[in-house]
Amino acid sequence: MSIEHKSCKCPVPAETTTRREVLRTFSGGFGLLALGALGGFGELGRTHWMQDAAANPLAARAPHFAARAKRVIWLNMAGAPSHVDTFDYKPKLNAADGQPATAARRGGGKWLGSPWKFEQHGKSGQWISELFPQVAKHADKLCILNGLSTDVPAHQQATLKLHTGNFQFVRPSVGSWSLYGLGTENRNLPGFVAFSPPAGQGGGGIHGSAFLPAIFQGQRVGVSRGGGLFRGNSEDAVPNIDNEHYSQTGQREQLDFVQELNKERLRQSGNEAGTEGVIEAAELAFRMQAEVPELLDLTKETRQTQDAYGISRNETSGFGRQCLLARRFAEKGVRFIQLSQGGWDHHRNLRTDLARSADSVDQPIAALLGDLAQRDMLKDTLVLWGGEFGRTPYAQGEDGRDHNHKGFTMWMAGGGVKGGLRYGATDDYGMEAVDGQMSIHDLHATILHLLGLDHTKLTHRYAGRDFRLTDVHGEVAKAIFA
Repeated sequence: MSIEHKSCKCPVPAETTTRREVLRTFSGGFGLLALGALGGFGELGRTHWMQDAAANPLAARAPHFAARAKRVIWLNMAGAPSHVDTFDYKPKLNAADGQPATAARRGGGKWLGSPWKFEQHGKSGQWISELFPQVAKHADKLCILNGLSTDVPAHQQATLKLHTGNFQFVRPSVGSWSLYGLGTENRNLPGFVAFSPPAGQGGGGIHGSAFLPAIFQGQRVGVSRGGGLFRGNSEDAVPNIDNEHYSQTGQREQLDFVQELNKERLRQSGNEAGTEGVIEAAELAFRMQAEVPELLDLTKETRQTQDAYGISRNETSGFGRQCLLARRFAEKGVRFIQLSQGGWDHHRNLRTDLARSADSVDQPIAALLGDLAQRDMLKDTLVLWGGEFGRTPYAQGEDGRDHNHKGFTMWMAGGGVKGGLRYGATDDYGMEAVDGQMSIHDLHATILHLLGLDHTKLTHRYAGRDFRLTDVHGEVAKAIFA
């Protein structure tokens, strides 16, 4: 039995998944990505896949309505940046620095004004902290959302909520929903890529597909100096995903032989989903290795470009690589690209550690925004920055801030949103969202709308009901659209 995706009309399964299939899906790798995917499309879907390439579930599909953005680059700041020290200027909080904050915190405590100066930037006069001098140069591109709130002040739950819309149950990530609705423009690459996702907060859930077919999950890509996909510690490290034992011709010959065995098994077994998955997985892996190494090789970029992204500087090299790769993957038609930078959980040593965290991303983000704009890609690329919640305006200890889920900041750029706009607000001290409030469901509904997807119609039937990213909630923030 199968049902139809309301957006793309591709058959998907109605039955639940067995424990064996779940374990196989989450074991990782390019091949198992496709293996789990093809095991979930029902008898009609499997047969059609084998007979007609047009049934490819990753094929690009038309949106529900005219899209403002073709793709998303999500800059995930894991650990929760302090909004009152970065993009939410609070002069009254600064004036109250050191005074009792008993109204906001039971048991006492003192207000902690920001140690950093805020200045207005661009023609729009956006208030931005001196922690982000390079991003501030793009103030007129930013749509700053100061009215965010979420359900819980705990990292694990809030991270899952931010990326999946639910912290109580395993649900597909927003990237998976986007890929599910729109497909990808490049069949040789994953449609959803997650660069260096944080291992401890949200785990694989922030880029997982849950009950959606596994081909819609994000492909994890490690990016670091001397680790992940790169060999060695030099600035010119190259991707290490080549096959040292077989030439491309040799691999093709070997694969053709194995595929004949697989197809014979398929003929004997009838409609065995796992065998079909192995067949398609091998083909996908073969196509990817022909294109991915060159795409990941940053030595193809000029020294000027690498320096602009901060790759030659230790403090910015890691995130600079992610940002430059994000631009390269976006150019190749990847639909959803997620970047992550941890280290934003500043319960102590705020003055030292927050400055270090901001410095590690400021130059790379500014380079990404400028590069996308110069290539005329920013207009249809939605860039999103932020963490799972904010920080308290009162002090934790002498030099730290605690978790605050009642009000925090994220910002968007490009992709059809108004640049130079400040939308929403927290109270005078930055404790709670009081104007232009946006829940996580509202945020997701807005992202999908910018991609041309109606969040109420993008559904998948699972366990006897139709699920969607926004559950039964979500209001689109049309006021921020250009």
